Order: sequence, then C-alpha cells, then structure tokens
Amino acid sequence: MIGYSYLWHSEFQRGREEGLKDRPCVVVVASRRVGDQTIVTVVPVTHAPPPSVADAAIELHPATKARLGLDGARSWVVVSEINRFVWPGTDLRPVSRNEPDRFAYGRLPPATFNQIAERLVACVKAKRLKSVHRTE
Repeated sequence: MIGYSYLWHSEFQRGREEGLKDRPCVVVVASRRVGDQTIVTVVPVTHAPPPSVADAAIELHPATKARLGLDGARSWVVVSEINRFVWPGTDLRPVSRNEPDRFAYGRLPPATFNQIAERLVACVKAKRLKSVHRTE
C-alpha cells in the first residue's frame, strides 16, 4: 500500500485533475512500457462504506490496519475503480508527516490481496470498472 492523491472517477468526470484527499491505495499491477517506464495501477482505500460491499469493496481487517499504521476506523478497499500513472509520479504522498520520505505503508496479507484481485477482475469482466488514466 502507498500514500497517493487518488482521483475518484466522479471527480475526474467533473473536470478535476487532482485528487481532493491523499489516501492509502493498494498497488494492484505494475507493468513496464517502452522506454522503461513503469505503469502502476492502484485502487483506493476509504472510510466511506460502499453501497454494495458484496462486489465493489473489501473491508480491511483491523489487525491489518494496525500493522500498516492506519487509523482504527473501518475502511474498505474499493475495487470498482482504478487510477493508472507513471511511477513514481507527482501524486505519491508520504504516509506520515514524521516520515516525509516514506511513501509505502507495507504489504497486505496475501489472502486479502488475492481477494482484491479477484473482485477487481470480476468488475473488469462485468464491464463495471471505472478507470482514470493519469499517465497521458
């Protein structure tokens, strides 16, 4: 997980170019392109419960949040939308004011990451994935 200025699809549709809030995001894919650029795909973490948790989001376990240094409030990983950007990009954010050079919270447990990946693939197959490409 990284600190990132996530741009929600709804904000992008309203013409915004920058996210309104820095938030934890899960890196779900990193791939190389011509010119040795790395393109990273992230999904956001939010405190707002999604309307349909069953397929659009996965709640993070409190112990996982504590290990990563996140707050104690309930949080969900939203799998129905993504941001893509060239790594490292200008929208990376420090995970703590006390550590301005640290941009990663840490890794999710493999079972949680696999669940996120499976639900993300399901959204792609159902053509319900919203995407904001911040690389072009």
